[in-house]
This record gives sequence, C-alpha cells and structure tokens, in this order.
Amino acid sequence: MPLKSLRAWLGVDTPTHDEFAPLRETLDALDHLEPDRARYLAAFAYLLGRVAHADQHFSAEETSTMETLVQEHGQLSRDQAMVVVQLAKTATLLFGGTANFLVAREFSSLATYDQKLALMRCLFAVSATDETISTTEEGQIHSIAKELRIDHPDLVALRVEHGRLLPGVSRS
Repeated sequence: MPLKSLRAWLGVDTPTHDEFAPLRETLDALDHLEPDRARYLAAFAYLLGRVAHADQHFSAEETSTMETLVQEHGQLSRDQAMVVVQLAKTATLLFGGTANFLVAREFSSLATYDQKLALMRCLFAVSATDETISTTEEGQIHSIAKELRIDHPDLVALRVEHGRLLPGVSRS
C-alpha cells in the first residue's frame, strides 16, 4: 500500500483548515475582501448557481442575473462579479450535491436572517429569469430555505410574490 494511501486511510493527510474545495477558488478571487465577507459572497454565489443549475443547465440569462446580483450584493466590479459567478458555476458542476448542504450551512453561519431572506429573493429572481419557475428550481429553493431555516410564513410570502411564475399556476 503506497504511503499516501496509508496516510489517507489513517486520516493524517487531511487538511486542517476549514475552507473546503467548493469555495476555495472563489475565495481566492475575493482575497481583497475581509475573509468572512469573501466566504459569505462565495457561498451566496454558489447557492445562486445551485438554483440556476437545477435543470442541469446554466442559461446565459441566468448567468447574467447571477452576475448582477453578486455585483450588487457584494459591491464588486462587474469583472469581479463575473469571475465569482464563473467560479461558483464551476464549483456547482464539480461538487454538486455533495457540497450543497455544506455550503448552505456555511452561508447560514455567516448571514443574518435578513441576509438569508435577501438570498431567497435572489434565488427566486434567478429561477424566474425565463419568466417561469420550474418544479426542480422550486424544489431547490425549498431545500435551501429549509437548510437556512427560513420561517415558513416568510417563504410563503416570497412564493406569493412570484406566484404567477410557479409551476401549476395558470398564466392567464
């Protein structure tokens, strides 16, 4: 058995820092910010990407909406927001389901309840980019709301705001 495999099996070669792979590159791109702010924005962008990729595809419109939201919420330049979103999209593709809960937990630990609600509004905005919210997108939004411990009445209020775009609702 190679030494590296043995060390891995014993758990002595695992990293001791608390950053994990899905956010590492995005954090590097935000190294000019205070560390907690960078982690907050990296997780924010990742969660936007999680909803945008619910249908297994990132549309150009969803990407543009994500960039605008990251720019506004992060007070970043357009170029910085583009880099952060591209890295978040890559992390979503690479780590997908295995990191989703961990990133949501990280965001939850960094955000106030009002910031969590702001993220939820942004998740609805990303999913509504094409003037409809799919069942899979709504499912991701509900999962994230549960992971962030969003109060049910607040989630219902957000759903009502976007009711005409939700699946199964008549668009007449």
